[in-house]
Amino acid sequence: MLTNEEKEVLEKAKADGVKFVSLQFTDVVGTIKNVTIPVWRLEEALKYGIWFDGSSIEGFARICESDMFLKPDPATYCLLPWEPEERRTARIICDVHRLDGQPFEGDPRFVLKRAMEAARRKGYIYNTGPEIEFFLFKMDSLPQVRPVPHDVGGYFDFSPRDLASEVREEIALALGQMGIEVEMGHHECAPGQHEIDFRYDNALTSADNCMTFKYTVKAVARKHNLYATFMPKPIFGVEGSGMHTHQSLFTLEGDNAFFDPEDRYGLSKLAYNFMAGQMEHARALAAIVAPTVNSYKRLTPGYEAPVYICWGQINRSALIRIPRCSPGRKDTARLELRCPDPSCNPYLAFAAMLWAGLDGIERALTPPSPVEQNAYEFDDLTRRKLNITTLPGTLEEALDELERDEVLKKALGEHIYRAFVRAKRAEWEEYRVQVTDWELRRYLEVL
Repeated sequence: MLTNEEKEVLEKAKADGVKFVSLQFTDVVGTIKNVTIPVWRLEEALKYGIWFDGSSIEGFARICESDMFLKPDPATYCLLPWEPEERRTARIICDVHRLDGQPFEGDPRFVLKRAMEAARRKGYIYNTGPEIEFFLFKMDSLPQVRPVPHDVGGYFDFSPRDLASEVREEIALALGQMGIEVEMGHHECAPGQHEIDFRYDNALTSADNCMTFKYTVKAVARKHNLYATFMPKPIFGVEGSGMHTHQSLFTLEGDNAFFDPEDRYGLSKLAYNFMAGQMEHARALAAIVAPTVNSYKRLTPGYEAPVYICWGQINRSALIRIPRCSPGRKDTARLELRCPDPSCNPYLAFAAMLWAGLDGIERALTPPSPVEQNAYEFDDLTRRKLNITTLPGTLEEALDELERDEVLKKALGEHIYRAFVRAKRAEWEEYRVQVTDWELRRYLEVL
């Protein structure tokens, strides 16, 4: 029996003239996977799910237990606006289930749902608002090996220097057609670097929007003969791309549980506990929110990256920043975690961030005093006096921290934890044995 929402999706698909339906999900490392079905199979998919072989998906299942089902989430139906009318395609994000109908514990979307349910049992809804940065590079028929920025604009520059304003506007229009409300788009600090922000929402919707955002940006860029990348640090010597994430807990009644008008920063005791939890777990959290070898080329002092585990309001070198609340807008009280980057799997990142914060609440942790000076300018002695530690310097170091953090291991669940660490250890080992261009330039002739 179809629900009313599922019946509405069938009616929409018919009215939209849909020919194909893209059933989407993600693997453990955040790569989007897709099964395309003709629209006549949509009712079957909504009723029973669609079978697929999970044995070849990163972190999913062994050959002997590979049969799985995709169960479409009707709330995620939308048209892909760049597909031509003759093969009009709708997108639906799916949850992964085992043959017995139970959610698959290796599905990253399930991991986030489980974390949000834990928060709901405590009386809270977890909201997030990611600020996703990316680069646009020139390309001919294929992406160039050496990235060449599309423009020479700078932070908030306007045309004619910002040659990508038209591309950003087209991305915003496409996202709007897919039901994602864009709030702002602008040029970022580095040549060819951009940011587009969409509306704050519950963490599951935000994570779905992150995945949609990435392939929408790439699809629109390709129409303009450009290549979009969410690589954290594609160019040496300039700022990398982050995914600063604004976050708050709301009560089930719709009130912002992070707000206290009597506090200097407008934050409640609950917000401070949540912040302290994320700071407590920050070094292990880095492995999940900054999960690539390249992530740690971004997380270095001097490029506006949050290397130091401290917090403040005007201090953009801090791990956690407290944005000023809009006048009369208690709903805007929030924490901004600045270490995530767009290479992360947002389902796992938001789940881990939430569990870290909830651990701070459960243990009534208190953060250290705020730091409003530029932590990049502190010497080692000053940082030690202020008890400011740093994020890991490499992916290997971050994974070592994750392996010691029982809270975050529980957040991921045993299946995903093992699959994630296995994939990332392999990535580090592959990187470790490479002979790089830098080494050749540095050593080949002098040794």
